[in-house]
Amino acid sequence: MNKAELRKKYKALRLELSEEKIEAFSLEIANQLLQLPVWEKEFYHLFLSIAKQKEIDTENILHILQGKDKNVVLSKTNIKDHKLEHFLLTDSSVIRKNRWNIPEPEGGIPIAPAQIDVVFVPLLAFDEQGHRIGYGKGFYDNFLSECKADVVKIGLSFFEAEPEFKEVFSSDIPLDYCVTPNKIYSFKN
Repeated sequence: MNKAELRKKYKALRLELSEEKIEAFSLEIANQLLQLPVWEKEFYHLFLSIAKQKEIDTENILHILQGKDKNVVLSKTNIKDHKLEHFLLTDSSVIRKNRWNIPEPEGGIPIAPAQIDVVFVPLLAFDEQGHRIGYGKGFYDNFLSECKADVVKIGLSFFEAEPEFKEVFSSDIPLDYCVTPNKIYSFKN
């Protein structure tokens, strides 16, 4: 299957999930994350879920990060430039949904991509080599290309890996890990 077909397949699979399944799978993924060797880091970038798209609910991950007193970074979408702007989550942060229903900070303390140690990456599908398929706009590939070389990239998926993607481009940045409700995939050499 090509990327367009895989996007369609995994969007359909997600739409079949009940709210109860999403809640249970999201909690299992958060619990699996505790096994990764990333908890000594300082700045963690987290996406806030688009409930309408039946994305993984990242609220449990947010609670883990806050419980460990970590710096949480959220993004605001710049549609014109296909870029993300990053802000530190604080007690005074205001989160609002943009016109695409993406929860975003209205502003705040800016954080440069080079400051971020760990990025939790949204995706629709991934393969056994660590390549991911997102919504196809390139926001995360652009963002990850601006991060430091040793940033830890962790995909979150309800579903297991595809064997291999046929279409992989030089601009596609592979994951270091992908966490599902049942398994942790490691792509680090």
